[in-house]
Amino acid sequence: MREPGVRELFEVIAHTARLREVERHNHATPERRESVAEHSWHLALVCWLLHAEFEREAGRPLDLARMIKMCLMHDLVEIDTGDPSAWSGGDRGEKARREEAVALRRFGALPGDLAGEFLELWHEYERGDTAEARLVRGVDRLNPALMRLLTGQGWHGVPAGAEELDRLQLPRVEVSGTLTALYRHIREQAQERGLFASEG
Repeated sequence: MREPGVRELFEVIAHTARLREVERHNHATPERRESVAEHSWHLALVCWLLHAEFEREAGRPLDLARMIKMCLMHDLVEIDTGDPSAWSGGDRGEKARREEAVALRRFGALPGDLAGEFLELWHEYERGDTAEARLVRGVDRLNPALMRLLTGQGWHGVPAGAEELDRLQLPRVEVSGTLTALYRHIREQAQERGLFASEG
């Protein structure tokens, strides 16, 4: 297989740098929104921090390198599609079709073995058909709730109460006792601070 040239590698690096430009709906600080790049970095770090707990719960080794790669690349399609809010209630099927088309076009054009690796990781994450993917999806779902708590943004602008948050969070975080416990802690802290729409 032909080795990629400097220009090809530069184009990939330059394109992925644009993930910094895509804003999420939750805040990074009380003054500004979080970028998708910040979100992806924090998912990778949280998976690393919780990896030993995840392995203890699973009773077997889990591929941390694969998990971190999924964290870092799973939202790259949002450079092209944007990041719709989980609360927007849009057409999930259409969102999935748009993201799949971008993944096939962008990842399929990567040089060398990267094309196959990125597409495989993307589909593994989207399907959630491995323990690693399900855990990354759980951390991904937990993260915006964490940031809404830490920044004091809360859920008034959604608006959502604790029960609505449970319906969104629990299907993903219940893959792990540790993630479920962390979510319960976030929920309790948010209730104590009056961060839910029905409690402000």
